[in-house]
Amino acid sequence: MDLPHQGYRASKPRARAAPPTADSILFDDTSSAGLNNQGYYPPVYNMAGPSNDMQGGAVPNNVFTDPMANAAMMYGSSLANQGKDMVNKEISRFMSVNKLKYFFAVDTRYVLKKLMILMFPYTHQDWEVRYHRDAPLTPRQDVNAPDLYIPTMAFITYILLAGMALGIQKRFSPEVLGLCASTALVWVIIEVLLMLLSLYLLTVHSDLSTFDLIAYSGYKYVGMIFTVLCGLLFGSDGYYVALAWSSCALMFFIVRSLKMKILPSLSSDSIGTGPSGKHQFRLYITVATALFQPIVIYWLTSHLVR
Repeated sequence: MDLPHQGYRASKPRARAAPPTADSILFDDTSSAGLNNQGYYPPVYNMAGPSNDMQGGAVPNNVFTDPMANAAMMYGSSLANQGKDMVNKEISRFMSVNKLKYFFAVDTRYVLKKLMILMFPYTHQDWEVRYHRDAPLTPRQDVNAPDLYIPTMAFITYILLAGMALGIQKRFSPEVLGLCASTALVWVIIEVLLMLLSLYLLTVHSDLSTFDLIAYSGYKYVGMIFTVLCGLLFGSDGYYVALAWSSCALMFFIVRSLKMKILPSLSSDSIGTGPSGKHQFRLYITVATALFQPIVIYWLTSHLVR
């Protein structure tokens, strides 16, 4: 029996489409291409840093073969050499390195003899400084030649001894020790400057150089060490006895040593009429320098012994 059509149209069954072939695929499905066996995406960025290939692992091996690197190294080396030459030139303007080496050309034999002369100068007979081809002999060859080794070592020993004395008296502090060291150094500088100023104002020509004056002024540290040691061992009585001995010995040493440098043995203007004005000025400078030594020794050592 046929049903009447009431506006509905019978639908035809649709046939399923065949699966797409490789030729008909327009875009590849890459959604699962990045998955690994565990189903995770591999890390895109390496947090440990780029690989050796990205860093250029072969670059450090080629640094020394790079012409730009070699040029930079050569330029830096030349700048360093120029700076060194400039420093040496500036130092040479104020002091001669070779001349400074002369004052440190000492040996053990010289040091022992010099210390004996400083403490017992009365037994020493020959005070003349020896020369070779118009140049003074080095200290190791002539015991009368001034040096800077003994003053330098004596200054360091004095500072160490002062620290020990302050520690025994429960008065040690870095500030007090620094003040003691700076005071001792300033007194030497003042003494040398006064000597240079006196020689300049009185137009006294002598063989004394600045290093010679520093050496003669620095020999007082030997007497200061002896004085402080006696004060620590024997009290105030031992201190004053050692102060008197070291002061007299140093004054005798200064007068006999500077006599060959400042006082002329025979002056052309002192023949017949007695000593001239310049000769008296030289004598005054020598005596004033000798008398200045006990004052400094007492000033720098009296506060260390109580």
